[in-house]
Amino acid sequence: MPLIRRGTSRRRKSWRIAGAVTAVLLVAAVALTAIAFPSVAATTCPGCYGLERIRPGLYAEPGLAPADHRHVAEVVERANQRVRDFFSGRASTADVLVCRSDDCYRRIGGGRERGIAVLNRSVMLSPRGIDPVIASHELTHVELHARLGGAEVPQWFDEGLAVLVSDDPRYLAPGGDRCLIAPRRSLPATLGDWLRAASADARVYAEAACQVSRWAAANGGKEALPALIERLSAGHPFPSIAPAPSP
Repeated sequence: MPLIRRGTSRRRKSWRIAGAVTAVLLVAAVALTAIAFPSVAATTCPGCYGLERIRPGLYAEPGLAPADHRHVAEVVERANQRVRDFFSGRASTADVLVCRSDDCYRRIGGGRERGIAVLNRSVMLSPRGIDPVIASHELTHVELHARLGGAEVPQWFDEGLAVLVSDDPRYLAPGGDRCLIAPRRSLPATLGDWLRAASADARVYAEAACQVSRWAAANGGKEALPALIERLSAGHPFPSIAPAPSP
C-alpha cells in the first residue's frame, strides 16, 4: 500500500477547493455581466445572444433573407469605406452587431438610440441604424479611440468628428462652410454631460460638428484632423492644439 503524505493530500484538496471557488466566481461574474451589461456580453459573444455571423466581424439577427444579408453587408462596408477614406486607412477592427427588430436590439442591451459604440471596440445597430451614416458615425468612435491610444478628448470633439466623418446631412451643410448651427454655448466635455445635453436638444450634434469642421478648415482641411489625433496620442494636451469652444 503506497504511503500517502498528509501535507501533499491537504494541499491538493486546497487546490481543488480554490479551483472550484474560482470557477464559481467566474461563472457568477459572467452572469452578472450578462444581466447588468448585456451589450458588453453580446459584443463579446454575439452567438450567445442568437446572432449569426454573416462574415467575419459582422453579426445579424437570424432568419434574414439572403437579400437582407446582402443589404446589411453593403451598409457596413460603405460605412467602413467612409472611415477608411477619411483616415487614409484603419487602425481599428470593430465587430458590428445588427438587429432588424426592436426585440433583438433590446435583447442585446440596446435602447432608443439608432446605434452605439460599445467599449470603443464594437458597434451595435438598431433597425433604425442600418444606414451608412449611422454605422460610420459609430465606427468613427472606435477608430478615434484606437488612434488615440488612451489619450482623452472632450466628448464634443468625439461626437463632432463622428458627424463629420459620417457626413450626416442632419447636422452638416452640403458644402462650403459645413456649419448649420454655430456653437452657442460651451459644449459638453464629458460623456454624461453630453448625453444629457443631446437628450434635451439634438442640435448639439450640429454645434459640435461645426466646431470640428471649422477648426479643420482653419488648419489645412480635413487632413489636419488625423494629424491632430496623432499629436494627441503622442502626449500633446488637447487645449494647446484645439482650444475648447467659446460659450
